[in-house]
Amino acid sequence: MKTRILTLLFVCITGMAHAQDKAKAEIKEFFWGKNDAYKNSNTIPDKWKNESAVVIYKNENYDFHKFGQNVTYISSVRKRIKLLDQAAVTEFSEFSFKDRFMSSKGNGWSFKKGTNVVGIKVVKPDGTEREINVNEEAVTADDEKKIAISSLEVGDIIDFYYHSTEPFKSKFQYGFEPVEQTLGDDYPIMNLKLTFKTENDFFVNFNTYNGAPELKQIPTEDSGERRYELVATDIAKNDFPRWFYPLAELPCYKFQVYFARSGKFEEMATAYLPAKEDIIKQTVSKEEILNYYETKFRPYGDIGDIKDFLKKKTFKSNAEKVREVYYMTRHAYYTRYIEAFIADDTKIINPYEVYAYYKNPVFLRSEQEFINHFMVFLKDQKLDYDIIVATPRVNGSIKDLLIENNASVMLRVNAEEPVYLQFFTPYTNADQVNFTIEDSDAYVLKVSKGKKVTDIETIKLPASSYKDNFTKEVVNVALAPDFTSMKINRESSLCGHNKDYEQGDKMYFFDYVYEDYNKYGTEQLLELVRNKKRKEQYTKEFNALKEKLKEKQKKEFEESVETEYGFGIDDHSLEITDTGRFGKAMPFTFKETFTIKDNLIKKAGGNYVFEIGKLIGEQIDLEDKEQNRTNNIYMSFPRSFEEEISMAIPEGYTVTGLDKLNKKVENAAGGFVSTATVEGNTLKVKAYKYYTKSYLPNSNWKDMVAFLDAAYQFTQEKVLLKKN
Repeated sequence: MKTRILTLLFVCITGMAHAQDKAKAEIKEFFWGKNDAYKNSNTIPDKWKNESAVVIYKNENYDFHKFGQNVTYISSVRKRIKLLDQAAVTEFSEFSFKDRFMSSKGNGWSFKKGTNVVGIKVVKPDGTEREINVNEEAVTADDEKKIAISSLEVGDIIDFYYHSTEPFKSKFQYGFEPVEQTLGDDYPIMNLKLTFKTENDFFVNFNTYNGAPELKQIPTEDSGERRYELVATDIAKNDFPRWFYPLAELPCYKFQVYFARSGKFEEMATAYLPAKEDIIKQTVSKEEILNYYETKFRPYGDIGDIKDFLKKKTFKSNAEKVREVYYMTRHAYYTRYIEAFIADDTKIINPYEVYAYYKNPVFLRSEQEFINHFMVFLKDQKLDYDIIVATPRVNGSIKDLLIENNASVMLRVNAEEPVYLQFFTPYTNADQVNFTIEDSDAYVLKVSKGKKVTDIETIKLPASSYKDNFTKEVVNVALAPDFTSMKINRESSLCGHNKDYEQGDKMYFFDYVYEDYNKYGTEQLLELVRNKKRKEQYTKEFNALKEKLKEKQKKEFEESVETEYGFGIDDHSLEITDTGRFGKAMPFTFKETFTIKDNLIKKAGGNYVFEIGKLIGEQIDLEDKEQNRTNNIYMSFPRSFEEEISMAIPEGYTVTGLDKLNKKVENAAGGFVSTATVEGNTLKVKAYKYYTKSYLPNSNWKDMVAFLDAAYQFTQEKVLLKKN
């Protein structure tokens, strides 16, 4: 019996191996077989001979099909690249990939294994080919397979493909991740071909932008199958400079595929679906946006907690009431449960127990849930409001909105002044439009009688200024008597979008949830645990977790300062003095102390050279190739940074060389202004840098270069502590 079982097992394994080998052979034939039109393409145009590398052929493929409940998504890419310098040789001398993975797609817990297949060959200038035996030469490390390509030289061609098959089950509907990318890459591309295959029940949104060629339908014999192609040639390389949104300007394509088995699931789809599967949807009109959202937004939810909060409270205005209810809602339906989320995630308390400690817990998990719930309050209070639909500026214009994932929605309450409300994180503030969509065109869904979306129009969202988004640092420097180190005391204050970046980095849950408990009089999770033994156990484990996170936090703080300055520090400590979570204008503030050893101070005879300019932190050092720019300038938001540095001058010394610290460059793009003075025995240095706009045409680049260079040059300046 055992022999028979082993024989059957051997036959099964052998059959699987044979099937895998056959699949790999078919993939290889698809890319490198008799129909490969580029197998002998070895030359490149003279105009690109000074490039690092040139892509002779790039082939992308996407294939979506189903059989019963089984759905399969296949994606692949092949590149044939001529290597023209050592940098390109180094880049393509190693490949890494996973040959097996578990699919995360679909419905339920029926996960399936996906497979990746890689093929690599090297073509020498004389045309001889060497195919890499991936199975034999790959080495497994860190859950990945790595392949070193030996004997790769300048002038070689590397031809490789990467093929991924991901099967999963879906009984209902499923939205695939959108694909959005430019035609061009880091290297010029001679020939590009994209193929796209779908069948019934797969709905496609696909369009090209900024001069990219259109997707063309290719006839097929089966009426239920559809095939499309996009072909492009002579594609210049993209430099992708700093402060640039490629999808807003460069030739590109965007698509999303949505699977829905029937009309019922089409109606439930979170996508702007085409009317039929055989139609490629290229645009979404204002009217279609209205039709999509008019049934998704409606007052829904229990506002008992809000009504309890409003009892015996008076407000100066409706705007103030809306803001206060927003912050209370953020706690009641989110931060109140963060300890439970963490206890569940870290297995301190099992999920069946932890949420049972709350009476009817309600979490708001999405923009739609937040808006629908807040609509109940606004309707109850007879407050006029609209719903904003926007897309982040990185995606391009709202008129080109094609993929539902790219839409951001928020509320605008029309009180004494407009109050903008976005779905909350622990740090979001009322009145603040997310920096990704501010100063852009957006749609406004008009709400009738506080409950029904009835109309749509286009508006311009408000923009913040560099004065709204500021960081101010007050730095006190104390030199050691022997001049080998300095103690830094720094107080930082951040407002507007500048604090958005820092709050998530600087704060863990214990830095703000207890603030909310105290403000709203709610109980902590562990206070809800009545069983004494369990409470002691959970308290011990929670305290251990917090100590571990505080150690991690301390290390992150220190690394952040070292990155900011560009050199090591010691003895760092940080204290958050205001979380800045209850008002757009309320600053996020914290105090730091740390020591700088054996840096910034150098002995020069009986005197000392002090590199004081570096105390404003590292500044942008533009490379030569960045001096001239053809791309327009896109930044996250306007912003400003102010530094005030004070240092007691050591007794017996005077400071010289202050004139080099006085700089002033201001123009339409921004500015850098610095001053240095001695007041009594204190050296005082001030530096102020600001960016005026989130978008500027490339004609303003010279203005930016001017003040960026001034700021960088400031960091290179030194003063002399001269012995009297």
